[in-house]
Amino acid sequence: MRALLQRVRRARVTVGEETIGEIGSGYLILLGVRQGDTEAEARFLAQKTAELRVFEDEEGKMNRSLLDVGGGALVVSQFTLCADCRKGRRPSFINAERPPLAEELYLRYVSFLGQAGVQELATGKFGAEMLVSLENDGPVTILLDTDEIMKHKEAEV
Repeated sequence: MRALLQRVRRARVTVGEETIGEIGSGYLILLGVRQGDTEAEARFLAQKTAELRVFEDEEGKMNRSLLDVGGGALVVSQFTLCADCRKGRRPSFINAERPPLAEELYLRYVSFLGQAGVQELATGKFGAEMLVSLENDGPVTILLDTDEIMKHKEAEV
């Protein structure tokens, strides 16, 4: 599972002419679900997202988490984060999870963010053509990849 976090001052997502999700300060999260991803990874990634310290403290250092600043999260499904671009010029999306399971894990991730303490939650519409608008703060953009994080954790043991 991959989450691309963008620290924002505000973000919104529209489908057609309708705004379906909007937040103020916090994260715009683009979430890609790969084949083989599990609910345990969704829970772990949500907790990591909520606790990652990339918001500035009083001294201007990135030392506060989304929970510390009371920020919101706008979560948008993004299967293209699962693209494999190693061969040729056209990305392969064979590693992306099939829509029914991907949607279930996407919604579980959002639910786990709420359980972790994120108060302001909004989402896009799974599988829809969306227009995402944001005001990136910093800019700060972080990629969290459960495969990479888990591999690193195993190496530490």
